[in-house]
Amino acid sequence: MNVLINSGRAIPFFTIRRKLITSIISKGHRVIVTGYQDGFEKEIEAIGASFIKVPFARAGFNPISDIGLILKYHRIIKRENIDIVHSYTIKPNIYGSIAAGLAGINEVFPTLNGIGFAFTGHGIKARIARFFASILYWTAFRCSKSIFFHNSDDINLMVRSRLTNPDKCVLTLGSGIDMEFYGAVEMPDNISFVLISRLLKAKGILEYIKAAQKVKKTNPEVVFSLVGPSDPNPTGINLSEIQKYIDEDVISYHGSQTDVRPFIRDAAVLVLPSYREGVPHSVLEAMSMGRAILTTDVAGCRETVINKENGFLVQPYSDEDLAEKMRWMIEHPERVKQMGLRSRELAREKFEDVKVNRTILNTMNLYE
Repeated sequence: MNVLINSGRAIPFFTIRRKLITSIISKGHRVIVTGYQDGFEKEIEAIGASFIKVPFARAGFNPISDIGLILKYHRIIKRENIDIVHSYTIKPNIYGSIAAGLAGINEVFPTLNGIGFAFTGHGIKARIARFFASILYWTAFRCSKSIFFHNSDDINLMVRSRLTNPDKCVLTLGSGIDMEFYGAVEMPDNISFVLISRLLKAKGILEYIKAAQKVKKTNPEVVFSLVGPSDPNPTGINLSEIQKYIDEDVISYHGSQTDVRPFIRDAAVLVLPSYREGVPHSVLEAMSMGRAILTTDVAGCRETVINKENGFLVQPYSDEDLAEKMRWMIEHPERVKQMGLRSRELAREKFEDVKVNRTILNTMNLYE
């Protein structure tokens, strides 16, 4: 069969989703992937798939360009004789599923690896976005055979909002983590912190910076790293907004990175004070490498932490609670090491990619 996998960024195809793609290919199927990010064709071809660039703006609604995106997906489906459509991220999920439905494809499987600004934002812009997004999701889900969700809170929200039926929902607990690639490494001697994320307010970056300021008043030697690119999302943070804190050595900013393992290796604790997630992959990466986790008690994040076992769940929006837990970790390095070991155990128990991929392949009837 011919399998089309639609997404935005190309890098996850040969990193996070590499094993899923190679598993499908190993069973004799052809895989075509699409995304707006080019320059990685050789890496994608090296795992046996082919790539088609499909440009689109990640953020915002534009009826003309969005209809154009549906037509692009529709042409690919027809030209490549696609049998199964699988997708990730908001626009490929919505417009790729609608295009598949228009093309008469029954085997359509979108993945909600997060619900986006429309459902997490506040204010009039978010309410307007939520109204239109709800219509689009309802339409896309009508075209879908099953829908993969990364956490049960998102399933409950979509079912409660009457955007889909519970019998279509499949829980995968994230995209899975490659525990060989993100192998366990020894904990550093000194406690330091890292946040790996796009520069979005909804990721809790401002709370992280404020907490770092508080902690550095008594522990100026502690390093707080920030890794990740800027983002056009309505809650995006311009680099100019945080430059002051970089100049004052509150945080060390390392920009966008294709391989985050060195930054996880150098830190003792992965921090993500997000307002809501699917299941955050940066947390899974850190868990697999044996790092303690400091994240918020919100949808998606709470799946990754057993409080006080492999880290702490803190109150969302609270830089004070975050700073308090950071101070505790600085004062208890041996406990932090134990938390890191427990993280690795939990990653294998709940999030290993072999288990997640088995669920996906079984649902799409591609598993032997």
